[in-house]
Amino acid sequence: MKNHIARISKNRSHFSVSLPLQIIKDGNAFVASCPVLDIATQGSTFEEAEKMFDELVKIFVEELDHMGTTAEYLLSMGWTKSKKTWVPPERQLLHESNRQVNIPCPA
Repeated sequence: MKNHIARISKNRSHFSVSLPLQIIKDGNAFVASCPVLDIATQGSTFEEAEKMFDELVKIFVEELDHMGTTAEYLLSMGWTKSKKTWVPPERQLLHESNRQVNIPCPA
């Protein structure tokens, strides 16, 4: 897991925050996701997935700001506000595995 620095906007002011970035290979695609923002994107290479992630964060946060829902969304995702800065929730991957489950199939 790699941390990326992002800029979170609130009324045109900015600050830097370290975001957890997870990249997995899914077939021919590299999928980049950020659990503390609940967003994901993909690229055809690892580097492209990183680039697409950086672009997605910028667009996503700009849209939150445009809609006036930045605080509401970040609070719903477990972020806290400290003075004029937003702090993402601390996350720690405790376990990852493949799990066998039985799924009913429609007739």
